[in-house]
Amino acid sequence: MSKIDDLIVELCPGGVEYRCLVDIATINRGVRVVKAQLVDCGEYPVYQNCLMPLGYYTAKNRNAGTPFVISAGAAGDVGFCDTDFWAADDCLTVEGDGSIVDNRFIYHLLLWKQQYIYSKVRRASIPRLDRAVIENMKVPVPPLEVQREIVRVLDNFTFLSAELSAELSAELQARKKQYEYYRDTLLTFDNEIPMVSLKDIATDIYRGAGIKRDEVTEDGIPCVRYGEIYTTYNTWFKECVSHTKLEYVPSPKYFEHGDILFAITGESVEDIAKSVVYMGNEKCLAGGDIVVLKHNQNPRYMAHVLSTQNARTQKSRGKVKSKVVHSSVPSIESIEIPLPPLDVQKRYADVLDNFEIICNDLNIGLPAEIEARQKQYEYYRDALLTFAESGTIISRQTDRHTDRA
Repeated sequence: MSKIDDLIVELCPGGVEYRCLVDIATINRGVRVVKAQLVDCGEYPVYQNCLMPLGYYTAKNRNAGTPFVISAGAAGDVGFCDTDFWAADDCLTVEGDGSIVDNRFIYHLLLWKQQYIYSKVRRASIPRLDRAVIENMKVPVPPLEVQREIVRVLDNFTFLSAELSAELSAELQARKKQYEYYRDTLLTFDNEIPMVSLKDIATDIYRGAGIKRDEVTEDGIPCVRYGEIYTTYNTWFKECVSHTKLEYVPSPKYFEHGDILFAITGESVEDIAKSVVYMGNEKCLAGGDIVVLKHNQNPRYMAHVLSTQNARTQKSRGKVKSKVVHSSVPSIESIEIPLPPLDVQKRYADVLDNFEIICNDLNIGLPAEIEARQKQYEYYRDALLTFAESGTIISRQTDRHTDRA
């Protein structure tokens, strides 16, 4: 039997009191600050309509260790700040009566009840959550000793999950750097391999046609919008994530198997003109601010060689850092790449695809492992808080995990 079971037997064998949060905690709406009053870096983070700080303010209105719930925007999201902070007017703070309930225990209770909280959010142009939902929510209130032991176990699970996430993220970055090193090394040739400009090997090159965000549909003609090249696709891809209707695009521009897509608008000089190769078999539409290049080379080789540091340096040459960075067809055409014979291109593409698969396998495994840890935390949270509510001792075959945590 774990320490929590012992405490329940000793302190609340017949069950625990079930109370509204308003009876054991002070629930306040934050105080409005305008964006002009905030700075990008400072001592007191400001939480407003999401769990990311809106900015920093010169004063605090809540002390460290206070749980809070977002009431507009990302309504229902639950946060906890380890430092002193400013709660703005779309943020509800929930400060427990220290003689009855521990603030960190309230935080885990709010996470436990989060699906219920989400169900009470009023869906409109801006989702909103009424303070009364939090005030009237009934929760189990075991003795403080039981609360603190539950918090210790659940915090350890949270810490272990965060630690795993950091380790796997570091491993992913290491794998990516390894792939980039071998790619750049492998595709750096001696003088016997000619350097050619994209203009010389292009059979056609043209810009796509604009597809607005509200013109993206569930089905229809597959399409790519320029922002997706930065956020969704890697070196090459077979299926489009977006679709649109032909009537939305008066002058459609298509791309097909093997074509290279360049995003010629972006936010970074270093990443401008990121390219991706389409390896699928459907005829797809290219959105605005995309340049399509057709060619007769090995498409997978082109995908890798245009991702090298040498190619990226050429893409960013002459570009000026500003809010929006632009490239152009002449700039794309001037990029020079090493071009071995087609059979050699295929061999290099096969090797680099294998390296990339190693990286992507970890990329797939990373969220899966983190999700498994999150489910483990949720299982113990639900079990432990249910025990506190009922006072019932339930045999757990996995006590050794709880004790270790």
